[in-house]
Amino acid sequence: MELKRTVDFKKLKSIKAELTRFLMTYKFALDEVNTKIDILKQEFEYVHDYSPIEHVKSRVKSPESIIRKIYKKGYTPTLPAIKENIVDIAGIRITCSFLSDIYKLSEMLESQKDIKVLDIKDYIKHPKANGYQSLHLIVEVPVFMSDREEHICVEVQIRTIAMDFWASLEHKIYYKFNKEVPERVLADLKEAAETATQLDKKMERLHKEMNELKTDVHGDDEWYELLINNERFMLPQGFIEPSLDEDKRTNE
Repeated sequence: MELKRTVDFKKLKSIKAELTRFLMTYKFALDEVNTKIDILKQEFEYVHDYSPIEHVKSRVKSPESIIRKIYKKGYTPTLPAIKENIVDIAGIRITCSFLSDIYKLSEMLESQKDIKVLDIKDYIKHPKANGYQSLHLIVEVPVFMSDREEHICVEVQIRTIAMDFWASLEHKIYYKFNKEVPERVLADLKEAAETATQLDKKMERLHKEMNELKTDVHGDDEWYELLINNERFMLPQGFIEPSLDEDKRTNE
């Protein structure tokens, strides 16, 4: 006997609307955190003449990925269960120049009044077994909808360029490989991660040395900042003032 399944299109439409609204809150949460990061980046560029942020990427997990993860965790696939048990639906990855930038940026985000830090995992001080390094923050931000306020989790990953390079290639090497990885490959990947760590430490040291040299060269002289064709230039007082005095004499 053939059984026929009746499709309730009205109910399907309701489920779709509910899921869309659910995912929108995570998109809005990403927008909130991205805006904060962009403000910090611009402030550093214009005020401090240096930005610790190189690149920013963000994403919201697809419904398929969310369902797979909730089943893997052993929970019933309902929206309340998903919200409570999956904290990386919304994710942001920030790539910094130097190791010290990671913790500096983390402190700035943690100090934001409307950001609540729920969890921190430091895979830089304590790398994963395969060599993976990054600083992971789970933060909660308020999202104001038309009829309610939601508190949404966002995962923030902060890493250096070298860490990001290693993680990206490690992912590509493993992509669609479901068998056991040979020990030789695992050992080589871990060695590559250690090489990336040494590179980060060396670049950090060089960065500090150059900052000290710049301070010695500039000394106590006053420097002027000029904006020419949207490019910023730092010029010493001794270079600028003779030109200003010449213009003043010409106009008298």
